Amino acid sequence: MDLDTQKQTAFTELFTQNAVVARIRDIYSAFNERREALGLSNPGTVENIAKEVQRDVFLNNQSFSGLRADLTKSFGVSPLFQVSHALAMGSQAMPPYTYGVLYGSPKVFMQGNFDNDLQFTGRFNWRWASNLITKTSVQLSSQGNMMSIENDYTGADFSASLKAVNPSILDGGFTGMVMGSYLQALTSRLSVGVDAFWSRPAMAYPPTLNLSYATRYKAADWMAAAQLVPGNAIEASYWRKLSDKVETGINMNLAFAGMGAAGPMGGASKEGTVTIGAKYDFRMSSFRAQIDNTGKVGCLLEKTVAPPIRITFSGEIDHKQNTSKLGLAVSIEAADEEVMQQQEKMAMAGIQPDPIPF
Repeated sequence: MDLDTQKQTAFTELFTQNAVVARIRDIYSAFNERREALGLSNPGTVENIAKEVQRDVFLNNQSFSGLRADLTKSFGVSPLFQVSHALAMGSQAMPPYTYGVLYGSPKVFMQGNFDNDLQFTGRFNWRWASNLITKTSVQLSSQGNMMSIENDYTGADFSASLKAVNPSILDGGFTGMVMGSYLQALTSRLSVGVDAFWSRPAMAYPPTLNLSYATRYKAADWMAAAQLVPGNAIEASYWRKLSDKVETGINMNLAFAGMGAAGPMGGASKEGTVTIGAKYDFRMSSFRAQIDNTGKVGCLLEKTVAPPIRITFSGEIDHKQNTSKLGLAVSIEAADEEVMQQQEKMAMAGIQPDPIPF
């Protein structure tokens, strides 16, 4: 045995036969065995800790105004390939015309949108493994550019995420925004997590760091979640499934917004919002409605006229601001005959396509 082989063997034995290393390995193995015995499942992410209320019941991200028409053409199912055209009128949030392309496979997801204002938004996601996905997004417009890079890791009983927005080292140091989160399941129903937000817009400004703590309890037909930012805000949500077709939710947000009416001696003022919403699922339609303590009332009705055609009505009345918004949208999803036959064959055979890293 030559000298190099002896050194390599001694180095290997140092980490494989060392008593301290062996003890640490035994403790780690015992910890994993006890954790697997609990039968814990993945609790989701901190970002979606109250998704049953914020996304499934409330219409915050789906409300719109004006007239809208969406036409989507599918050219493949596995892999997924779609081309879309979106027309809008009377809306300040959406451009008059947007052209979009989407491609998705078990490994990669790509999406690009280009509108008549020459604004481009794109997303590119790559799945490194079954539990690790890298997500990138970019936005190019005359008002400014934005880029973000995110890495999501999904464990058996936890989720971790690290995201950077507009990271740069060109100013002599690191600038931008960095967000990290971790959510761990403690029991089959209870999970706790932490979320960190670091920001430094330029080297002339000092960096800021905010930590928030989250908890979630999910039962068979109800869910409760809360997030706490020490000294700044607290948010709590409650979701309840009343029947197979009816869901309801309530969300409370309390923020501490600096000095109150009494000045520096009066302490921080408090601004609170309470929103109550409900969702009704019918055979061919879905209706959502919500109201908050500021007097804002909103509703959203989605009606499937035929499998490829869907009509959406959105309405909102703000009694405090004395304003109202109305929106009507028509969505048509068309596909070639070969694509429809492929979908029918997969449905009849019970084949589920591999998940796309959206």
